[in-house]
Amino acid sequence: MAFSTQDSDEVLSEINVTPLVDVMLVLLVVFIVTAPLLTNAIPINLPKTEAVAPPEQKDPLVVSIDGEGRFFINKDEVQLDLLQSNLEAAKAEDPELRVQLQADEHVDYGQVAKAMASIERAGITKLAVITAR
Repeated sequence: MAFSTQDSDEVLSEINVTPLVDVMLVLLVVFIVTAPLLTNAIPINLPKTEAVAPPEQKDPLVVSIDGEGRFFINKDEVQLDLLQSNLEAAKAEDPELRVQLQADEHVDYGQVAKAMASIERAGITKLAVITAR
């Protein structure tokens, strides 16, 4: 802290920014000089290959429960007691089957739990529960 030389008891609290500016300018120059040196300077001719298409991803199976408690697989209505067998058949066709479960907000949680239990008993391990924001 700097004190004034006069007889008053005022404290001078000014910050000298010149050293700070000097340090920042030196750092800026260092970064400007070193940045081009950090790139790979070895020229390499990479071989050409044919384009490979990414593997096809199948759409997930959607299990829905509407406001009246009816069950659907994709858009086909299914009875609750047949839900598990239909899911097992779909799992037999595609071992990597993914399922999305969506239910109306007015559906009793017991219905959702029954659907989840059927999905689990069918041996499906990839399950996503779809909700609104």
